[in-house]
Amino acid sequence: MPTLDQALHLAELAEANRPAQLPLLTKLAETLAVSTAITHLMVRGSLAHGTADRLSDVDFVVGIHDAQLPAFVEALDDLMSVEVGALLPGWRDTIVADLGGVGVVFLIPYEGRLHQIDLYLAPTSRIPHLQATVVTATLLDRQSAPATREAIVLAERFAAEFLARPRTCTELLIEHMVLAVLLHKRIKRGQQFVAYSEWHRLHTATKDLIKAVLAPASRFWGWYQLREEIALTPIGRACLADLDTAITGPAVPQAADVDTAIDRVLALVDRTCPEALDGLREAATAYRTYLELV
Repeated sequence: MPTLDQALHLAELAEANRPAQLPLLTKLAETLAVSTAITHLMVRGSLAHGTADRLSDVDFVVGIHDAQLPAFVEALDDLMSVEVGALLPGWRDTIVADLGGVGVVFLIPYEGRLHQIDLYLAPTSRIPHLQATVVTATLLDRQSAPATREAIVLAERFAAEFLARPRTCTELLIEHMVLAVLLHKRIKRGQQFVAYSEWHRLHTATKDLIKAVLAPASRFWGWYQLREEIALTPIGRACLADLDTAITGPAVPQAADVDTAIDRVLALVDRTCPEALDGLREAATAYRTYLELV
């Protein structure tokens, strides 16, 4: 049996190692729960498993009435910016598994650093399947009438079209910024294999951004025919030089490599599609400041 001093010491250790995201999770849950479109709020990932550390993201599954899914997703950027202080518009998550809805990632400043908030927005009709296949901790479960077949089809079609929509230069820039935050966490944890994967994703996002600006009608898939399509102008050749610098760097980055990559892509955006930064320049400056504190 521990002594009183030992018990107090254990309590101090538990508080010192308490995930800093918990107050943010509470704030976000309270914000989302206000919407009558939402039927379920569930935490998943490391917070649901009880393995979270202070670098962990906040993973939510958000159940939304099938018929209201399109309107809710379209309003989400404004909600997260105004009510929770999201630094940037949400990134359409291309890493999360397809669970019948759509994933959106936000970066939210809290207590001096950026926290990653992963929202998986699922039609209510898909929630029983999610609960049976994904480990979650339920925060909200509102009873609702079963969705009509028409509403289910509407939600399915919206999710498919949302995920298939071509990404804009702004979205691809935000993808770089989200991936850089992920990479910093991987590097701190020593997760080399995952860092390798996300580093490749970041380079691919750079390639996709260059193609979106300079070869939007490209008939070639992936990395094929880049020089033939892009190196036709001085700007194109400069972009390929940036891409060459990126892919000939280390296979597994250090933190300084990630920061350099973000500086390089911001310069590339300024050169090729400065309109992608319209309304985001102050946010990009703040982001770089937060990145230095990671």
